[in-house]
Amino acid sequence: MNTQLSFTEENYLKTIYALSQQEKGKIANLSIAEMLSINPATVTEMLKKLHEKKLIEYNRIDGASLSSSGNKIALKVIRKHRLWETFLVRKLEFTWDEVHEIAEQLEHIQSEKLIRELDKFLDYPKYDPHGDPIPDKDGNLPVDTTFPLSEIQKPGTFRLTGVANHSPAFLQYLDKIKLEINDTIEVRDIQEFDRSMTVKINQRKQSLMFSNEVAKSILVSK
Repeated sequence: MNTQLSFTEENYLKTIYALSQQEKGKIANLSIAEMLSINPATVTEMLKKLHEKKLIEYNRIDGASLSSSGNKIALKVIRKHRLWETFLVRKLEFTWDEVHEIAEQLEHIQSEKLIRELDKFLDYPKYDPHGDPIPDKDGNLPVDTTFPLSEIQKPGTFRLTGVANHSPAFLQYLDKIKLEINDTIEVRDIQEFDRSMTVKINQRKQSLMFSNEVAKSILVSK
């Protein structure tokens, strides 16, 4: 099978992989269309094409799922994306809200030697600047023990390990409140009505309020 795919084909595989981490079962055309902001009819045509290439399992009723070869390609694209984000932040001093769009372009570079050398140059990082795990050269991911802050049931102290929302607006909000990866979040109180939280960051004197929407986007570990 020829694995030289178009940028669009790689983006579809990456999107199906991302949605499979959020949804059970096969992925509906509409979910893919919404994530890519395109017409569902366009999605149908591309899914047929990927199915013919044996990169996905697909039918119009159940939706799509990655084949083993499709999953391998998706993880390669994700690996490149997250390595480039790490490079941009660590070596070129981009901020974490600036790197996603640039990495979207760089993730389609085909040179495996370049990516191996990039990984080595960065000393084989396991997580990108947003706290997302970086697949190794074989597609293996570090064991994920993170969970959304919104899932906690009682006050406690947690470590920020990642973010589920990569939008510039959300990342700029975290910069504004000076919350970074590996910072400590002490949840002091959880409102029963709307699940908003009173928190302290790194034992600062001033408390903050997190809405439930913010808490859903913050990934932590104990």
